[in-house]
Amino acid sequence: MNDWEIHAVKYADRNARTRADSFIIDDNHDAPHAMDYFVWVLKRGNKVILVDTGYGSDEAAARGRPIAKDPREALRPLGIAPEAVTEVIVTHLHYDHAGGLHMFPNAKLHMQSAEMAFATGPCMCHDHLRAPFTAGHVCEVVKRLYSGKVVFYDGDAEIADGVTVHCIGGHSRGLQCVRVRTAVGWMVLASDASHYYENFMARKAFPIVVDLQDMMDGFETLERLASHPRLIVPGHDPLVREVFPVGVAPHIHRLDPGPTRDIELC
Repeated sequence: MNDWEIHAVKYADRNARTRADSFIIDDNHDAPHAMDYFVWVLKRGNKVILVDTGYGSDEAAARGRPIAKDPREALRPLGIAPEAVTEVIVTHLHYDHAGGLHMFPNAKLHMQSAEMAFATGPCMCHDHLRAPFTAGHVCEVVKRLYSGKVVFYDGDAEIADGVTVHCIGGHSRGLQCVRVRTAVGWMVLASDASHYYENFMARKAFPIVVDLQDMMDGFETLERLASHPRLIVPGHDPLVREVFPVGVAPHIHRLDPGPTRDIELC
């Protein structure tokens, strides 16, 4: 049994957004454009790898961005106890991806060296670059580091047989995507390398960006890593819930069987 199951677990959404919040240039900039928030679970037999952790009620209150489910509660239908999670791939340290690190106290963290340097370096002197980060989440990584539970990578790396990470950058300096071997081929969890299908399919940049060229080049990287573009899973697109089958609970969708239809942009 060499292939992995992949579960997309939705824990929040934010619907009071427009297309201007999702694309730097868009002719229909004031049209509504909803966003979903996910964590992802990789399973193979008894092996579980969590990709990102979401954020909890304290962060939700601080940012005025409510969550529908605490990530720990959202994972429960999959039979996952937070204390039993031993591996977390951190795609990057923005609040909505690393805000729940403390919820998984026994996990080893897998992340890019560039992201740690970015989140703790001089770039954080700038309000705009610092805004998606929360100091407490970064400090949680430091504490985990000093207990020997952080593994850093510089670029491409294998986390487990059939699971690799690849540094993309762009949106955040050390943003990494996750490539996973499934029964239908190599699937790529883009995380914020492509928030929406439209970002990579139409080559449209997301407004929160550190290096625009890295973001644009990253779209090509995603396509190179995936067995087919339809196996690229964006990090925040509500369409994911429309094209992949519902899993063990209404807020969980099973990705590894592949999408049930192709995405067509309007």
